[in-house]
Amino acid sequence: MLLASLPLLYLLFTKHFKKPTSSPSFPLPPGPYQWPIIGNIFQLGTKPHITLTKFSQTYGPLFSLKLGTQLLVVASSKAAATEILRTHDRSLSGRYVPDMSPHKSLELNEFSIGWIVECNDKWRQLRSLCKRELFSAKALENNLLVREGKAREMVEFIRRREGKEVIVREVVTATVFNMLSCVLVSRDLISMEGGSCEGGMMRMSSVLNQIAELATTPNVSDFYPVLSWFDLQGLRKKVMELHRSCFRILTEDIIEERRRMGREDSCKDFLDVLLKNGSSDDQINVLLLELLSAGTDTSSSTIEWMMAELIRNPKCMRKLEEEVSPAMDQQEMFIKESCITQLPYLEACFKETLRLHPPGPFLLPHRAIEFCQVMNHSIPKNSQILVNFWAIGRDPKYWEEPLMFNPERFLNYTCLDFKGNDFEFIPFGSGRRICPGLTMATRHVSLIVASLIHFFDWSLPHGRKNPTDIDMSEKYGLTLRKEEPLILIPRSKN
Repeated sequence: MLLASLPLLYLLFTKHFKKPTSSPSFPLPPGPYQWPIIGNIFQLGTKPHITLTKFSQTYGPLFSLKLGTQLLVVASSKAAATEILRTHDRSLSGRYVPDMSPHKSLELNEFSIGWIVECNDKWRQLRSLCKRELFSAKALENNLLVREGKAREMVEFIRRREGKEVIVREVVTATVFNMLSCVLVSRDLISMEGGSCEGGMMRMSSVLNQIAELATTPNVSDFYPVLSWFDLQGLRKKVMELHRSCFRILTEDIIEERRRMGREDSCKDFLDVLLKNGSSDDQINVLLLELLSAGTDTSSSTIEWMMAELIRNPKCMRKLEEEVSPAMDQQEMFIKESCITQLPYLEACFKETLRLHPPGPFLLPHRAIEFCQVMNHSIPKNSQILVNFWAIGRDPKYWEEPLMFNPERFLNYTCLDFKGNDFEFIPFGSGRRICPGLTMATRHVSLIVASLIHFFDWSLPHGRKNPTDIDMSEKYGLTLRKEEPLILIPRSKN
């Protein structure tokens, strides 16, 4: 499509193309040669996190690319990340919204936490609401029984599958999704057996997966905004149809029913809070869908990577089993979340997984809301900005034997955390745009992994004996998933 459009693009951009201006004192960040019209589009490949890491080794920790008419600046070091996310956090805290995203419209954008274009009062109100009602210590404690109950249901489901192949991603995705949906709307939305829990409800996970797949498709309209009106690839139309399907599910099956039922003075879930605040259906739809999709995809992907690394490293698995076992409630035969904070090796395994396999290889794309200077280079207004923390997490400058799964490194450096202050380790981001749900994600992942490890022995299918046979290839997308789903066979422990 793009190649066929080159003659038209040439005619359009001989008039409309403007080279980004830099300060007389500070040039633009260096980078590879930019071809006329197309720039560096075809150099990114199917795994841009690897391509951009290689570029940083040639052009330095802060470099730039041209994607059509759009300037992209990439930070790939601790120092560069600190400059962007702390020193110039306000100037670079805008959000670049892809053309196909429904959040591109001003009407829906103002209802989003992650995609709202600027950190304005509306954004602060939404973050404050979610922090208070979902992510605060009090909110997490109030929903503790929900998480423990869903973890127990997962264990019972796997027990029924003993000796059979289990696709880890599918099981943990359903578990995390229902942990979230019960907190948000007080009901399961996905069945462990596959499909939705209610006959009239579409498979939410399937629709969200389709949206995620389309979101990673290169879009001509992002490279050449002058063409966005035409939607040449039809991506915006497809994504909008999928979002409307999700909105119909939420509105017709959940929101309208709750409105008909009325509400008491006390709020039982997040939907009650939104209704009590007078939120519109659009506001509720955007916020619920954003929380469900972002929270599920990142946590389930991390759990799958963590299980894969533990299977590949039997010594780490045994050490974790020895730590988890004493934390189990011997009378009720389940793991209490309150014990998770007393498991330092589990936390170390979680951190090491995030270092090697961050849920997304980059921070969601930032946008410069004004001209600024970073590391003696000019960053023009409206530049796109990526922080490649996949590269930072594997940089030998900061990590000894960076490609090795070694949780012990985090036992030696217990002060190193992912809350946005240690810029060599920022899987959840930092600054104004740090992921607001990191506290909830930590509890989801830790509780589920502890349950999987304590109650079951896991083996590879098809008589495979060598755990290093597990394919650890990555599939680039909104989250960095395993390209080949992890399939294991569970055996219940006595």
